[in-house]
Amino acid sequence: MKLQQKILSAAKETVKIEAKAIANLEHLIDNDFVAAVENIYNAKGRVIVTGVGKSAAIANKIVATLNSTGTPAIFMHAADAIHGDLGIIQKDDIVLCISKSGNSPEIKVLVPFIKDFHNTLIAITADKDSFLGKSADFILNSYVEKEACPNNLAPTTSTTAQLVIGDALAICLLKLRGFSSEDFAKYHPGGSLGKKLYLRVKDIAAQNMKPSVSPETTVTDAIIVISENMLGVTAVLEKDRIIGIITDGDIRRMLKNNEEFKNLTAKDIMSKNPKSIDEDALAVEALDVLEENKISQLLATKNGTYSGVVHIHNLIREGIL
Repeated sequence: MKLQQKILSAAKETVKIEAKAIANLEHLIDNDFVAAVENIYNAKGRVIVTGVGKSAAIANKIVATLNSTGTPAIFMHAADAIHGDLGIIQKDDIVLCISKSGNSPEIKVLVPFIKDFHNTLIAITADKDSFLGKSADFILNSYVEKEACPNNLAPTTSTTAQLVIGDALAICLLKLRGFSSEDFAKYHPGGSLGKKLYLRVKDIAAQNMKPSVSPETTVTDAIIVISENMLGVTAVLEKDRIIGIITDGDIRRMLKNNEEFKNLTAKDIMSKNPKSIDEDALAVEALDVLEENKISQLLATKNGTYSGVVHIHNLIREGIL
């Protein structure tokens, strides 16, 4: 078998094995899962997620997902916990412990301490009869038939299953809390996802100059205004009312069609009825208008009057596009 065929075969087999295992998880979700979600939802404290080895890496991701969807969570490494980090666990916290076998040495040492603290213990494990499984108040069954690893050793399918169980927990809690897109934006103010949910046209327009000319402004002066403001555009205003727009494209067309332009004014070359958007609209809505009309600039308005310019480059810099 050629190298390329070996690679394709191994990759497809991995996906096939893991997809089958994930599909089977649907049949393993039971009343313990329901009770676990209800306990976390009603808890006054946080969710302390712990594990060791590859399960610790999955625990970290689950913590991140819970925090970003409205459920306060903290990661605690199982090995570090028994060397001082048990202080992370507070009275009203719920502990979510992840272990495929449920019999790791660190887990066997850690679990009795958690039970002594009388915290609710939820297990994500592939073995309900393991030490962890028998000790837990609720078991989230992450059983998989085999790892994608051909030696059935490297955690692959099992960690994927743990991750999916964690996602299912987070989404159930999200829905119970009525967690909205506005809530999501509060937890993601610096990311492009959050910006799409809160960044407004006025926030973008405030970054730019506010170029404008009158209908009687000479073309030469209009070109200077466009160049100085480096937005490739200027609004044409008559008594503070937008009557047109001049873009660098309009300038190019004018130069192509007129050998002499010293007597031309802004009203002679402007585009009438320019596209505009209210400054309180979301920036992502401005992007929709730009893309729909295949333009690079958009005029912002406040109560119908000119308030600034939104350029496609602004949206790229903000990660909206």
